[in-house]
Amino acid sequence: MFIKLDMASDKPIYIQLKEQIIEGIAREELHPGDDLPSVRALASDIGINLHTVNKVYQQLKQEDYIQIHRSRGVMIHPNGFRKADETYRTNLKEALRPLIAEAICHGINEKDFSELTLDVYQKILGKAGETNE
Repeated sequence: MFIKLDMASDKPIYIQLKEQIIEGIAREELHPGDDLPSVRALASDIGINLHTVNKVYQQLKQEDYIQIHRSRGVMIHPNGFRKADETYRTNLKEALRPLIAEAICHGINEKDFSELTLDVYQKILGKAGETNE
């Protein structure tokens, strides 16, 4: 698993780490049942505090991305992930709302916003440059 943190970023380290693990799952670089490094090992490998890694793992566990077993360690949730239901979609809309409002304030129109989101979506999946025709 390749983790690259920007220590100079305004974005907190724990958020960067959490987002990169989730993107690894989305890109299918991490699969259900795959082991993740222990808290200590990952903290040592990427040079951050072990409490930061522990915080990320606890959040990922609460959100059902990973399971933590005393004997087996940390793994990507072996049963995969629930499909987006209405509650998830509602929460996603709520999370997008302030981003869309900011984009509008900065002059991004609907078409440009749609293109930006499609570009990010495709880059996460490794499909940059592809078009839907």
